[in-house]
Amino acid sequence: MNIVKSKRKAQDLSPRSAPVQGRSRERSRQILDATSELLERVGFDDLNTILIAEAVGISVGSLYHYYPNKHAILHAMAMRWLDGIAQALEVIRGWPVEEIPVNDLLDRMLAEMLRVYKKQKAVLTLVQAMFSVPELRDLDTYHDELVIAAMADVFRRMGSTAHIRERERLGRLYLEITHAAFLVIVNQKGARAQKTLADLKLMLRTFLHQHLPEPVAP
Repeated sequence: MNIVKSKRKAQDLSPRSAPVQGRSRERSRQILDATSELLERVGFDDLNTILIAEAVGISVGSLYHYYPNKHAILHAMAMRWLDGIAQALEVIRGWPVEEIPVNDLLDRMLAEMLRVYKKQKAVLTLVQAMFSVPELRDLDTYHDELVIAAMADVFRRMGSTAHIRERERLGRLYLEITHAAFLVIVNQKGARAQKTLADLKLMLRTFLHQHLPEPVAP
Protein backbone atom coordinates (compact mmCIF):
# COMPACT_ATOMS: atom_id res chain seq x y z
CA MET A 1 0.00 0.00 0.00
CA ASN A 2 2.80 2.43 0.88
CA ILE A 3 4.61 1.59 -2.37
CA VAL A 4 1.45 2.33 -4.35
CA LYS A 5 1.04 5.66 -2.56
CA SER A 6 4.68 6.50 -3.16
CA LYS A 7 4.39 5.79 -6.88
CA ARG A 8 1.16 7.79 -7.13
CA LYS A 9 2.79 10.68 -5.30
CA ALA A 10 5.79 10.67 -7.67
CA GLN A 11 3.46 10.63 -10.68
CA ASP A 12 1.38 13.52 -9.28
CA LEU A 13 4.49 15.68 -8.90
CA SER A 14 6.23 14.77 -12.15
CA PRO A 15 6.18 17.28 -15.03
CA ARG A 16 3.77 16.25 -17.80
CA SER A 17 6.61 16.34 -20.33
CA ALA A 18 10.34 16.67 -19.87
CA PRO A 19 11.44 20.12 -21.10
CA VAL A 20 14.11 18.92 -23.52
CA GLN A 21 13.69 21.48 -26.29
CA GLY A 22 14.83 25.05 -25.83
CA ARG A 23 11.34 26.51 -26.16
CA SER A 24 9.91 24.01 -23.69
CA ARG A 25 12.71 24.63 -21.18
CA GLU A 26 12.12 28.38 -21.45
CA ARG A 27 8.39 27.95 -20.80
CA SER A 28 9.11 25.76 -17.79
CA ARG A 29 11.49 28.42 -16.46
CA GLN A 30 8.83 31.10 -16.97
CA ILE A 31 6.33 29.04 -14.98
CA LEU A 32 8.75 28.59 -12.08
CA ASP A 33 9.78 32.25 -12.11
CA ALA A 34 6.15 33.41 -12.19
CA THR A 35 5.32 31.06 -9.31
CA SER A 36 8.21 32.50 -7.28
CA GLU A 37 6.92 36.04 -7.86
CA LEU A 38 3.36 35.06 -6.93
CA LEU A 39 4.47 33.15 -3.85
CA GLU A 40 6.16 36.33 -2.65
CA ARG A 41 3.06 38.46 -3.35
CA VAL A 42 0.07 36.28 -2.43
CA GLY A 43 1.56 33.55 -0.24
CA PHE A 44 1.09 29.80 -0.37
CA ASP A 45 -2.60 29.54 0.56
CA ASP A 46 -3.82 31.91 -2.18
CA LEU A 47 -1.49 30.57 -4.84
CA ASN A 48 -3.29 28.56 -7.53
CA THR A 49 -2.79 27.41 -11.10
CA ILE A 50 -5.18 30.05 -12.48
CA LEU A 51 -3.01 32.85 -11.10
CA ILE A 52 0.15 31.14 -12.32
CA ALA A 53 -1.22 30.67 -15.84
CA GLU A 54 -2.35 34.31 -15.99
CA ALA A 55 1.08 35.50 -14.82
CA VAL A 56 2.80 33.46 -17.53
CA GLY A 57 0.27 34.47 -20.17
CA ILE A 58 -0.96 30.99 -21.03
CA SER A 59 -4.15 29.02 -20.49
CA VAL A 60 -4.58 26.72 -17.52
CA GLY A 61 -4.77 23.85 -20.00
CA SER A 62 -1.37 24.81 -21.39
CA LEU A 63 0.01 25.05 -17.86
CA TYR A 64 -1.17 21.51 -17.14
CA HIS A 65 0.76 20.38 -20.20
CA TYR A 66 3.89 21.14 -18.15
CA TYR A 67 2.80 20.55 -14.54
CA PRO A 68 -0.29 18.65 -13.32
CA ASN A 69 -0.95 20.77 -10.22
CA LYS A 70 0.31 23.50 -7.88
CA HIS A 71 2.32 21.11 -5.76
CA ALA A 72 4.17 19.82 -8.83
CA ILE A 73 5.22 23.39 -9.69
CA LEU A 74 6.38 24.02 -6.12
CA HIS A 75 8.24 20.70 -6.18
CA ALA A 76 10.10 21.76 -9.34
CA MET A 77 10.79 25.19 -7.85
CA ALA A 78 12.16 23.64 -4.66
CA MET A 79 14.32 21.24 -6.68
CA ARG A 80 15.79 24.20 -8.55
CA TRP A 81 16.63 25.87 -5.23
CA LEU A 82 18.13 22.64 -3.88
CA ASP A 83 20.25 22.35 -7.02
CA GLY A 84 21.66 25.76 -6.11
CA ILE A 85 22.40 24.53 -2.58
CA ALA A 86 24.15 21.44 -3.96
CA GLN A 87 26.23 23.55 -6.36
CA ALA A 88 27.27 25.91 -3.55
CA LEU A 89 28.33 22.94 -1.41
CA GLU A 90 30.32 21.56 -4.35
CA VAL A 91 32.11 24.91 -4.67
CA ILE A 92 33.01 24.75 -0.98
CA ARG A 93 34.29 21.19 -1.36
CA GLY A 94 36.61 22.44 -4.10
CA TRP A 95 38.32 24.95 -1.82
CA PRO A 96 41.63 24.11 -0.06
CA VAL A 97 39.72 23.96 3.22
CA GLU A 98 42.73 22.67 5.16
CA GLU A 99 44.77 25.78 4.26
CA ILE A 100 42.22 28.56 4.82
CA PRO A 101 42.14 30.31 8.23
CA VAL A 102 38.98 29.31 10.07
CA ASN A 103 37.45 32.78 10.25
CA ASP A 104 38.09 33.39 6.55
CA LEU A 105 36.65 30.00 5.66
CA LEU A 106 33.55 30.69 7.74
CA ASP A 107 33.03 34.05 6.04
CA ARG A 108 33.38 32.48 2.60
CA MET A 109 31.07 29.55 3.36
CA LEU A 110 28.34 31.81 4.70
CA ALA A 111 28.61 34.16 1.72
CA GLU A 112 28.42 31.25 -0.74
CA MET A 113 25.29 29.78 0.84
CA LEU A 114 23.59 33.10 1.52
CA ARG A 115 23.74 33.92 -2.20
CA VAL A 116 21.55 30.88 -2.91
CA TYR A 117 18.98 31.96 -0.32
CA LYS A 118 18.89 35.52 -1.65
CA LYS A 119 18.47 34.37 -5.24
CA GLN A 120 15.26 32.44 -4.47
CA LYS A 121 12.24 34.72 -4.15
CA ALA A 122 9.89 33.93 -1.26
CA VAL A 123 12.40 31.41 0.04
CA LEU A 124 10.84 31.47 3.53
CA THR A 125 7.41 30.54 2.15
CA LEU A 126 8.96 27.86 -0.06
CA VAL A 127 10.83 26.34 2.88
CA GLN A 128 7.67 26.40 5.00
CA ALA A 129 5.82 24.57 2.21
CA MET A 130 8.60 21.97 2.00
CA PHE A 131 8.18 21.32 5.70
CA SER A 132 4.38 21.42 6.00
CA VAL A 133 3.05 20.00 2.70
CA PRO A 134 3.20 16.17 2.74
CA GLU A 135 3.92 16.03 -1.00
CA LEU A 136 7.04 18.17 -0.51
CA ARG A 137 8.33 16.88 2.80
CA ASP A 138 10.88 14.53 1.22
CA LEU A 139 12.62 17.61 -0.18
CA ASP A 140 12.98 19.08 3.30
CA THR A 141 14.64 15.85 4.43
CA TYR A 142 16.86 15.82 1.34
CA HIS A 143 17.98 19.39 2.04
CA ASP A 144 18.95 18.54 5.62
CA GLU A 145 20.85 15.39 4.65
CA LEU A 146 22.66 17.21 1.84
CA VAL A 147 24.01 19.98 4.07
CA ILE A 148 24.75 17.76 7.07
CA ALA A 149 26.85 15.33 5.00
CA ALA A 150 28.77 18.16 3.36
CA MET A 151 29.50 19.92 6.64
CA ALA A 152 30.55 16.70 8.37
CA ASP A 153 33.19 16.32 5.66
CA VAL A 154 34.23 19.98 5.91
CA PHE A 155 34.71 19.61 9.67
CA ARG A 156 36.92 16.57 9.05
CA ARG A 157 39.04 18.57 6.63
CA MET A 158 39.21 21.43 9.14
CA GLY A 159 40.90 19.06 11.59
CA SER A 160 38.11 17.40 13.56
CA THR A 161 38.98 13.85 14.54
CA ALA A 162 35.52 13.11 15.94
CA HIS A 163 33.58 10.04 14.82
CA ILE A 164 31.40 10.51 11.75
CA ARG A 165 28.24 10.35 13.89
CA GLU A 166 29.54 13.20 16.05
CA ARG A 167 30.52 15.25 12.99
CA GLU A 168 27.03 14.67 11.59
CA ARG A 169 25.56 15.90 14.87
CA LEU A 170 27.68 19.03 14.57
CA GLY A 171 26.66 19.31 10.93
CA ARG A 172 22.99 19.29 11.92
CA LEU A 173 23.58 21.97 14.54
CA TYR A 174 25.47 24.08 11.98
CA LEU A 175 22.60 23.58 9.52
CA GLU A 176 19.89 24.58 11.99
CA ILE A 177 21.76 27.72 13.06
CA THR A 178 22.63 28.92 9.55
CA HIS A 179 19.33 27.93 7.93
CA ALA A 180 17.26 29.83 10.49
CA ALA A 181 19.54 32.88 10.33
CA PHE A 182 19.59 32.95 6.50
CA LEU A 183 15.78 32.97 6.40
CA VAL A 184 15.83 36.01 8.68
CA ILE A 185 18.63 37.83 6.84
CA VAL A 186 17.01 37.59 3.40
CA ASN A 187 14.01 39.49 4.75
CA GLN A 188 16.11 42.23 6.31
CA LYS A 189 17.87 45.16 4.67
CA GLY A 190 20.99 47.24 5.11
CA ALA A 191 22.50 47.57 8.57
CA ARG A 192 19.90 45.28 10.14
CA ALA A 193 20.87 42.38 7.86
CA GLN A 194 24.57 43.05 8.46
CA LYS A 195 24.06 42.95 12.24
CA THR A 196 22.24 39.63 12.04
CA LEU A 197 25.00 38.20 9.83
CA ALA A 198 27.65 39.45 12.29
CA ASP A 199 25.79 37.78 15.18
CA LEU A 200 25.60 34.56 13.16
CA LYS A 201 29.35 34.63 12.59
CA LEU A 202 29.94 35.22 16.30
CA MET A 203 27.81 32.23 17.26
CA LEU A 204 29.54 29.98 14.72
CA ARG A 205 33.02 31.06 15.76
CA THR A 206 32.17 30.10 19.35
CA PHE A 207 30.73 26.82 18.08
CA LEU A 208 33.86 26.03 16.03
CA HIS A 209 36.14 27.06 18.89
CA GLN A 210 34.57 24.31 21.01
CA HIS A 211 34.90 21.53 18.43
CA LEU A 212 38.05 22.14 16.38
CA PRO A 213 41.56 21.31 17.60
CA GLU A 214 42.89 24.82 17.01
CA PRO A 215 41.33 27.88 18.65
CA VAL A 216 39.49 30.28 16.40
CA ALA A 217 41.20 33.67 16.10
CA PRO A 218 39.10 36.53 17.54
